[in-house]
Amino acid sequence: SSPKQIEGPDGRSLQLHFRSRLSLPLFTGGKVEGEQGAAIHIVLVDSKTGHVVTTGPEASVKLDVVVLEGDFNNEDDEDWTQEEFESHVVKEREGKRPLLTGDLQVILKEGVGTLGDLTFTDNSSWIRSRKFRLGLKVASGYCEGMRVREAKTEAFTVKDHRGELYKKHYPPALNDDVWRLEKIGKDGSFHKKLNTAGIFTVEDFLRVAVRDQQKLRTILGSGMSNKMWDALLDHAKTCVLSGKFYVYYNDDTRDVGVVFNNIYELNGLITGEQYLPADSLSDSQKVG
Repeated sequence: SSPKQIEGPDGRSLQLHFRSRLSLPLFTGGKVEGEQGAAIHIVLVDSKTGHVVTTGPEASVKLDVVVLEGDFNNEDDEDWTQEEFESHVVKEREGKRPLLTGDLQVILKEGVGTLGDLTFTDNSSWIRSRKFRLGLKVASGYCEGMRVREAKTEAFTVKDHRGELYKKHYPPALNDDVWRLEKIGKDGSFHKKLNTAGIFTVEDFLRVAVRDQQKLRTILGSGMSNKMWDALLDHAKTCVLSGKFYVYYNDDTRDVGVVFNNIYELNGLITGEQYLPADSLSDSQKVG
């Protein structure tokens, strides 16, 4: 028989299997869960019959939970040696916390077990395949002299915790969602108030800020303190404008045109052939 043959002493072929799929994507600091938040179940199966092994010492062994390289067993070869499995186990990066924390052991009862709380502390971007798998193997001291094939999940990505998705941008871009601005929490009350008022992007916000700051303060309501407002406005003003300009003429002769930038700030005046920047205009010209 092949040197890889997995057999118990009585000719049975024993294999561990994950019975649940993982809820993806996974994030650092978040709990590893099954689909729809369900528990993740493991079974010990006799591969020749397909039945769960419910009796005998092997039905109540202790298992170690490990992290594997995502490209382990990409060939979908149903067989691998213990050495091959062990050689794909991933340890934490140097100087980092253990890659997987929580309940790193599972005890089978009548051939069935459930993963406890598990959390990844690091993302998978530094790994060759950019993905991990979870693996299960029999803990040392159990099933001595008997080979039980290890279990593996599908390959998956672990991303940095959800906080990354809510990060503010410095500087914000005109087409950024308005919650990228300081003091506006994603899906929070300020965000919802702005959206209800038709303010969805940083550009929308700046346009209202230029034309009617008081209107903006009213939309945001009393929950926003002066200090928060100043931080919000200062952050919004660091936005790099598009370089687009609008010219408004007062009549068809087009003798005098008023120039605004894309957030409706006054940029200057065109009179005849001459362009006068806003900071060179007198107060009376601005009023006129």
